[in-house]
Amino acid sequence: LLGVLRSVAKARARVACVVLLAAAACVLYGWLWWWPGHRNRQCLWEVPDSLTLLTRPPVDCTICRDVSQVDHVKAITPQEFEDRYAYTARPVVIQDAMLNWTAPTAFSFDYLKGIYEESLAAPDSVQDRCQFFPYSTDFRSLREVFQMDADRAAMRPGAKPWYIGWSNCDEKVARLLRAHYGRPYFLPSLSENKNVDWIFMGSSGFGAQMHVDNVRHPSWQAQLRGAKLWSLQPPPECLYECQAFSVVVQPGEIIVLDTNQWYHSTKIVSEDISITIGAEYD
Repeated sequence: LLGVLRSVAKARARVACVVLLAAAACVLYGWLWWWPGHRNRQCLWEVPDSLTLLTRPPVDCTICRDVSQVDHVKAITPQEFEDRYAYTARPVVIQDAMLNWTAPTAFSFDYLKGIYEESLAAPDSVQDRCQFFPYSTDFRSLREVFQMDADRAAMRPGAKPWYIGWSNCDEKVARLLRAHYGRPYFLPSLSENKNVDWIFMGSSGFGAQMHVDNVRHPSWQAQLRGAKLWSLQPPPECLYECQAFSVVVQPGEIIVLDTNQWYHSTKIVSEDISITIGAEYD
C-alpha cells in the first residue's frame, strides 16, 4: 500500500510540474505579445556576434587569393558578369548601372519619410517586424529616425551626425521605391533579385564598423546619393593569403559584394547625405 501511495504522489507531482510549466509558458507568451517594449523587437535575446563568428563555416581562400583591388567596369554583359563576378565573391563596381533610374534624383530624407508615413503611423506596422540597424546612433526604430528634428535630418552645422540601415517589409512602399529603379541590367538572366530592399542612409563621417553579414546570397548596393568608402578585409583564416583594400563608391555606381564572406566597413566621405539601396540575388 505504501508503494502505491508513493507512485500516486510522484504522478501528482509530475502533473503539477507540467501544469506549472504550461502556465509559465502562457504568462511568458502573453508578456511578449502584449508588452509594448517587446512586441516590436526582432528578437528577445540577441545572439552575440562572437558566438555567430565561432559557428561560421571555414572559407575557401581562393575567393580572395588573387584579388588586390576592386574592379571598375562598364557595359558588362550578364554572361560576363556571371562568369567573372556573380558567384566568385570577387567584388566589383559597375559604373553605368543607373543610367535610366530616377532614384538618384527622387530619393531624399524627406521623400523616404513621406512614403513611410502611412506605414509607420500604425501601432502594429509591418515595418516594425523588419530589421533595423541603429549602428552608433540612439535611434531604436525607423519610426524614431523619421521623427528626428529638421536640423539633424538636414545635417546642419552643429547637429548630431547619424547613420542607420533597414530592410523594407511594406509591399506598398516597395512598389513606390521600385518605381524609381529597376533590376540591374548586369545580373545573370536566370538570377532572381530578392524581394527585400535594403536601405542605408546617413551623414558625412559616419558608417558601419567592420563586420561580416549572415546572409544567404551575394548582394548589390546602389550608391544613389553621396560617396561611401568601403574597406574590405578577407576572412581571418585567409589573412596570410589575401589582401585588405578599399574603394570609394561614387554616386551612380553599384558595388557588388559577397558580404557573407568579405569583412567590410563603410564610411560616408561626401558632404552630401549618403543614400544607398540594394538587394540580394541568387
